[in-house]
Amino acid sequence: MLAARLVRPHLAAFVAALALAGCHSAGPYGYARVYAPLSQEDDASEGAKEYDPVMMEREPGAWKGQRVSVFGVVRQRGQAAGGMAYLTLSVRTLATRNLCDQMDEDTCRVTVSDHEFALLHATVKLRPEDDIGKASVAPGSLVRVIGKLTEDVDKTDGTQILQASYYRHWPRNFFVTMADRDHMRM
Repeated sequence: MLAARLVRPHLAAFVAALALAGCHSAGPYGYARVYAPLSQEDDASEGAKEYDPVMMEREPGAWKGQRVSVFGVVRQRGQAAGGMAYLTLSVRTLATRNLCDQMDEDTCRVTVSDHEFALLHATVKLRPEDDIGKASVAPGSLVRVIGKLTEDVDKTDGTQILQASYYRHWPRNFFVTMADRDHMRM
């Protein structure tokens, strides 16, 4: 009886350790077969519409002030007022499945279209690790920006400006486009 009481806690701990080992987290860069939003991202995207440049042109009044979500490859990064980054984004579509090098999820990368659908500008307050350094937001990075479309337009090209309330960043080479499907699997 005493031996059984001593073994049960160890057995329970062993089973819990096995269960945890079987769990897989996609991590900050989404290493999973399908897109895996972070918990903060899930909260931020609640009620946001996916940015649709065609509908934006047709019904601009209906979109201004709306919370939207957009995936974009950074074309340019500049400075905005208040220490914000000013990003010019090549708008992309999120793939339904991520591309993977192997069957292992650790080889999967967040995947977006290789085709640019529109340009959009965003003002974003970058976290320190995304502001400066090797993995900072720079041309070639992928970002998901969630925020409100403002009344403002870019002075150089007249396109919309999105004021970010949340963003997620993938440095260059931490995501792929559908152009990589020639050497990766779905």
